[in-house]
Amino acid sequence: MNMRIAQLLPELNEGGVERGVVETNREFTLQGHDSHVISVGGRLVDDLVANGGSHHHIDICSKNILSAPLRVRQLNELLDRVNPDIIHARSRVPAWLAHFANKKPKRPFVTTVHGLNSVNRYSKIMTSGDRVICVSEVVRSYIMKHYNTDPNIIHVIQRGVDMNRFNPNTVDPSKVAQLNEKFGLNGKIVITSVGRITWLKDYETFIKSMAKVCQHTPEAVGLIVGGYRKDKSDYFKSLQQLVADHKLEGRIIFTGSQVDIASIYAVSDIMVNASLKMGNMGRTVVEALALGIPVIATTFEGLRNLVEDEKNGYVINNKDVNSLADALIRTLRTSFTVGAIRSTVPEEYTLDHMVKSILGVYQQLL
Repeated sequence: MNMRIAQLLPELNEGGVERGVVETNREFTLQGHDSHVISVGGRLVDDLVANGGSHHHIDICSKNILSAPLRVRQLNELLDRVNPDIIHARSRVPAWLAHFANKKPKRPFVTTVHGLNSVNRYSKIMTSGDRVICVSEVVRSYIMKHYNTDPNIIHVIQRGVDMNRFNPNTVDPSKVAQLNEKFGLNGKIVITSVGRITWLKDYETFIKSMAKVCQHTPEAVGLIVGGYRKDKSDYFKSLQQLVADHKLEGRIIFTGSQVDIASIYAVSDIMVNASLKMGNMGRTVVEALALGIPVIATTFEGLRNLVEDEKNGYVINNKDVNSLADALIRTLRTSFTVGAIRSTVPEEYTLDHMVKSILGVYQQLL
């Protein structure tokens, strides 16, 4: 059964949600579905369209309440034109706008709760779908506890990694060489952290730990891969100052946003995820493991941990500079093999499994 699917998210620039939408758009199209994505736009739009999807530009990103009625009307008119079989909202503002735009006719509505959002009426909208997808059992328990969400409408679907794209045998060596040259990484031990520049990623702990590691291993460098919004510019400047305070200029490299994330992992010796609020096993963790890169990651109570000490990396405590530094040094001393690390990615964390499960939720509603 072919479906017309509309996915809604604030923008298409960078991040796990954004890349997930681009990937599911491609897979939906390959399977014969009519894929539509609604957002304010961004640099991933071209990729989305090149893979057969249709992008519709509406500002479903702004939190400005005064302009909300106009944007609800625009979205309502667009939904009438596209007439999707399924509306799938992946963030709070798009979910609210879709909630009001979808009153007549009421089309099947799916939401995905991607993390542990603050508990309030604004966040509750993510539990209002006819079906609610959660990216982990932790998130499932969280919304059931705080919103008394009906367990019968909840589906846990882990974020899936494209095992073909994130494969050490398919990475383009010329692109890896270009990155090594661009950022001066030849002959270096590269320790990488990927994600938007926000306090949730706890880059402070990463930087402070790298100061200790560089004393132990002079050839070590740290890559911070991700861009930042204008409202995070002060935070970015504080990170730059922290680098200067620890005399790490040239040892911590801010790469900005990068499209070719697979090649970023390929130039890396270790990947770090020091996130403060792990509601799911982050996409960067699974992608790095798929490429055979050892991972050092924080965890969260109740979270199924893919990272196991000495098997494919190390688990550390939040905001623990010494724990991260020690784990990095231990990883440098440990003999990991690419194949062994890649084999630790369970089937349920693959893109194929994720897409099949999402389509199953859609078909159940129809």
